[in-house]
Formats: sequence, structure tokens, C-alpha cells
Amino acid sequence: MSSQSADLILHNGAIATLDRANPGAAAVAIRDDKILVVGTDAEVMAARGPSTQVIDLGGRRVIPGLNDSHLHLIRGGLNYNLELRWDGVPSLADALRMLREQAVRTPAPQWVRVVGGWSEFQFAERRMPTLAEINAAAPDTPVFILHLYDRALLNAAALRSVGYSKDTPDPPGGEIQRDKQGNPTGALIARPNAMILYSTLAKGPKLPAEYQANSTRHFMRELNRLGVTSVIDAGGGYQNYPDDYAIIEDLHRRGEMTVRVAYNLFTQKPKGEFDDFSKWIGMTKPGAGSDFYRMNGAGEMLVFSAADFEDFLEPRPDLDPGMEGELHRVVKLLAEHRWPFRLHATFDESIGRFLDVFESVDRDVPFGGLRWFFDHAETVTERNLERIKALGGGIAVQHRMAFQGEYFVDRYGAKAAEHTPPVAKMLSMGIPVGAGTDATRVASFNPWVSLSWLVSGRTVGGLALYPEANRLDRSTALRLYTQGSAWMSGEEAAKGAIAAGQLADLAVLSADYFAVPEHEIQGIQSVLTVVGGKVVFGGGPFGAVGPKPLPVTPDWSPIGFYGGYHDPARRASSAKLAHAPRCGHGMAVHSLLHKLVGPLRPKAPDPFWGEGCACWAF
Repeated sequence: MSSQSADLILHNGAIATLDRANPGAAAVAIRDDKILVVGTDAEVMAARGPSTQVIDLGGRRVIPGLNDSHLHLIRGGLNYNLELRWDGVPSLADALRMLREQAVRTPAPQWVRVVGGWSEFQFAERRMPTLAEINAAAPDTPVFILHLYDRALLNAAALRSVGYSKDTPDPPGGEIQRDKQGNPTGALIARPNAMILYSTLAKGPKLPAEYQANSTRHFMRELNRLGVTSVIDAGGGYQNYPDDYAIIEDLHRRGEMTVRVAYNLFTQKPKGEFDDFSKWIGMTKPGAGSDFYRMNGAGEMLVFSAADFEDFLEPRPDLDPGMEGELHRVVKLLAEHRWPFRLHATFDESIGRFLDVFESVDRDVPFGGLRWFFDHAETVTERNLERIKALGGGIAVQHRMAFQGEYFVDRYGAKAAEHTPPVAKMLSMGIPVGAGTDATRVASFNPWVSLSWLVSGRTVGGLALYPEANRLDRSTALRLYTQGSAWMSGEEAAKGAIAAGQLADLAVLSADYFAVPEHEIQGIQSVLTVVGGKVVFGGGPFGAVGPKPLPVTPDWSPIGFYGGYHDPARRASSAKLAHAPRCGHGMAVHSLLHKLVGPLRPKAPDPFWGEGCACWAF
């Protein structure tokens, strides 16, 4: 084979290259992990050699691989196989049926966990489940259901498992809802912060390491199914470096990653943030790693006093008066060592105070090209956008309003919601913007729901939030999810377009993103996903081309029965197995064996409201 022969050729497609010099093409040739040629079928077929794999796309739409600028993949992967995902489930009746079935197959001492990615407004019934319904669906198996950042619902078995009783005190900033006799009802309320939610979730049993590896691979495969080829991981509560990175690093060493990850380090110690970053600066540096797994910088938590909680059911919380001093110390350290950073910021009032700190640091230690950006920025004003631009910053936006828009409108009004966030204004001002989801605990990891929100301006419940002036055309929205996100990791020269020399990451779509009605965008999937020149997912007509599905461990995992984001065809097939034992024993014996042999045993209970990052677990 000549030096210019391709390993893989995709032809007869409709390729949206996002390369302004060559915006449309029919075919692409790939050699090793890079794109070799993009052009007409004839131009690309000239690179065919005797060993080239050739795939006819049948006229299907092709896009660069999607890049989520804010997704908690590393933490989410460790728990993915434990979770019953209600993402995209169309009715509460369906959701409760899934809960009831999963409760039967889940062995003690494990829980059924529904951890984010859904909204009551997606359901046909347009309401939350009641505690009575949850207890009826699962009378004996512990159930933990997380709703956004505002509450968690626990059945009676879960209350017993975590030990919450009449004598359990409310934590700072949280409430254990009680009946008239003072007994916990099962509702945990974040008022105003999420410590109670995430410290409770942390009490549940974890998977052993070998199952966590399988879980992470399944999460990446699900992202591949949706066309995601890269993410920027935003760290998260209980995501300690380096201990909780061992699984993803092992997958990287073994060549088993199918999503590229640039990761940020998230401080875990309130009042110990400076010490965390000082330690990490001595251990690693931005850019360390490879094109598949690389260190990206600091954040999204820099100091706990700077975390502005976004529960729109509650009034906006004021930040600690000592925040500026703590943040200044950390940001100056990062700037001195040229560490890029990101910072969670919901409200303009908080953003203004953060910018005061950044401007002060910049006067002493000039940012001068240092990549930094805010995450979220739902209510940022034009004045603060000007300040962000002056400091060379960017903004990573997510579709959290698609899940919380109704609550925001109820509290602040429809007019205030029209520019939450003001994405079109950011772009018109020339500010770098990347798109993402903030999955998995609030919004869903499905990028097509996020793209639908950017284009239509509607919540998952159908509420129109934005006027046309703050909605994006489809090409612009796609650029935010590819080239825009690549800016956030300093990789815009390497990814984001289907162009010669860039990394060979792309997705062939189930429907034409540029042609389907707006309301059908969120239903798009990938039928062929390529990462680094290798096919990592094949579905539908390309099922035989992709790798074989992985087994799911443990065998009672909800993912093995329902998958991740709701797919009617897949779940109809899975429903046939809903009552079938997955090992050679009946379900009762199956559960008993798990009780006896482990290794799925819970850790020792945490002290109530112990210290750590649970109050801002993002």
C-alpha cells in the first residue's frame, strides 16, 4: 500500500465539513487517525488501496464528531450501569413501570437510582411521581430519585438504608421533609444548596472496579450512539484526583476509550482549595496526556465560596462575603503557572464579582492568552460580556434551561427568560462559545436535545423561551458543538471540522439534521460513529460494521434492560426480557446469591452531613 493509501473511505454521503474552505463534500478518506482527503467520490477514491475499507453511506448526512464542552463523563461513567435513566421517557406511567421492574431485579443491598437527566414537563402527565407511587412501585428495594438540583425522593426502604429518622438533624442549607409526627416523608429539599442530595446519594453501594470499567465503556458507547466523539470533563463532587481517575486512565492505557476526554480538576476541600491546586500543579500540567486523554486545567469548582447555586425554585443565594479573597488567591496561582481554568457561574450578580477578581489578578499577572471561561452564564448581562471579552475569556453554554425553563419563568417572568443565556449576543460580540449538556445529574447527555434547544428555543416540555433573535440557525448551533467546544480545550486546530489533517472523528446521522422539522432534531442518532479513524459504533444499516456490543455488568443493571437515553425500538426489545432471569437462577435465588457472595457490599455509612464537596456536587 502506498504512503497515501487510505485505511478507510466513506463515500456517497452528504458531508457537512464545517470547513469554510470546503463546506460540502461527498466522501472522505482516512489514514491512521487523521483525515487524508475530503472531496468528491472520484477525488477520494483515488486514495483507495488494496487494504482500504470502503463504506457506502447511501446519501446520508455526515457531520464532524460532536464535542460536549461540559459533561461529567469520568464520574458519570463510574455509576452509569447503576442508574435507571429516565432521560427522554415520554410518560410518568412508563417511568414508574421501569422503576417497578427494576426494583424486582435489583439485589440487596443495591439501590434503584434515577439520577438526573429528566424533567416532569417531559412526561405526558406533566407532573412528578408522588412518594406513594414510588413506595408502591418499590416496597422493599431502596429507591433514590434525583430531580434537578432541587430535591430527591426516597422510598421507605431507602430511608431505612441511609438511617434517616425522626432524630436526624437537617443539614445546613437542606431540609428533610417531615410529617406531622416529625418522621421523614422521603423528600429531601435543597434549600438553598445540594449538600443533602449528594451526601445522601454518596451513601449508596458502589460498583467494584471491574464493573466500573465496564460501566464507563457503556457510557462512552452510548455517547458514541448519539454522535459524541469528544468531551471536556468538568470534574465534580466526589471526583477526587488522582484516585477517582484510575478507571479512565486504565481504559486509556488499554486503548479502550471511544470518546476523547480533556479533563479539568475540581477542588474537593472547602477552605482547602489553594492547597488542592498547589498539590496538583506539582503533579501534572495542562496538555499532559494524549489526543484521547489529556489534562485541561482547573475547575469548574475553584473555591466553594464562589459556587452560585441554580435552583430556580428558590431565591438567588448571595455569595459569601469572603469569596473574593479566596478566589483571588487561587486564580493568581493558576495564572502564575499558566493553568487554564473554568468557573461555574449562573447569575450575573455572581459573574460581576468574579470578574472583579479576574481583573484584579490580570493587573498583577496578565492573563495574556490564557484560556479561561465561564460555565452556564444564564443571566449574564451585556456589560459583563464586554468584560469577559476584554479578558480574553469564553463561555460554555448548556441546555439546563431546557429542563428548568418553566421554573425560571415562574420566578422571574417570561421576559427575563428570553436571553438565558444570551447566546446570540455572545457570538455577535466575538466571544468564544462552546456547547454542551452539564450531564448527567441535571440535563440529559443527549446532544440532540441540546441542539434542538439552541435552534428552537424550547424546553423539553415545549415551552417557548426565546425570541428568534436569541435562537441559532442549525449550522451555527452545530459549530458551537464542534469547533466552539474545541476552543475550550485549545484543540480547535485538531478537531471540529472534516478537513485534511484534522483528527478523523465524525458521525453519520439517522436523519438529516439540516432538513428535518425542528421538533425531530432531538430524535436524531448516529448510525455510524468514527473516532480516530476507527468505527466505534454502528447501528441500523451499519450494524455489521461496528464493534459487537459489550456485555453489561452486573447482569441486573438497568442499562442492560433499558439502555441510556430513551429509544422506543430498543426498549420495546428490552421489555421482552424484563421478567427473565439474567443468570442461571430464578430472580429470588439470583438476589440471594448477590447478598452472599458480593462484592457489591456497601461502604461503611458516612457520618451525617460529613465534610467534603457534597454541597456543590454539580
